[in-house]
Amino acid sequence: MALNVNKAEFIRSAARPADFPRDGLPQIAFAGRSNVGKSSVINRLLNRKNFARVGAAPGKTTHINYFLIDEAFYLVDLPGYGYAKVSKAERDRWGKLMELWFADNGLMTLSILVVDARHKPTADDCTMAEWLKASGRPFVVAANKLDKLKKSELEPNLARIRATLELDKSAKLIPFSAEKGEGRQALLALIAAHAGVSL
Repeated sequence: MALNVNKAEFIRSAARPADFPRDGLPQIAFAGRSNVGKSSVINRLLNRKNFARVGAAPGKTTHINYFLIDEAFYLVDLPGYGYAKVSKAERDRWGKLMELWFADNGLMTLSILVVDARHKPTADDCTMAEWLKASGRPFVVAANKLDKLKKSELEPNLARIRATLELDKSAKLIPFSAEKGEGRQALLALIAAHAGVSL
């Protein structure tokens, strides 16, 4: 059966480890800075406008949000990081929740780190990349906002992202535009392969 990405439903917001689904379905996690367009990337993959909430103010995803796709796997929207206007206590709570999620080896099948194609990855992006490498699970970097780059900027920017995040040659780096849909098929194909479904 081919994957039907239109069959997507919000399952829950997890605020503590007891809330994490443990039903054996693959879990595809999305991580990224608060204003990098993570929700927009998820919406583009699912061909939905406002499925994953796109906040006017960054930093609105304060729990781990689970979306069930075609009853085959979960897309897991992790809290955005690096947003200064959130209290330190709240940031610490997110950090602890994320640590507990990453520490649970049975959860993550694949993670997708969303970065901004226009800029050098931040220190927070580098920290997240280190967490993902340390998890021992496969991960992919999606360089979003491709539509805001000139053609001549693409290769140098991708090279800078790869160097800054210390990605080895085998690591996948996908140029992506949540606005225009470029990179959607490549990213969907990777997700489907790791989730064990066909497109």
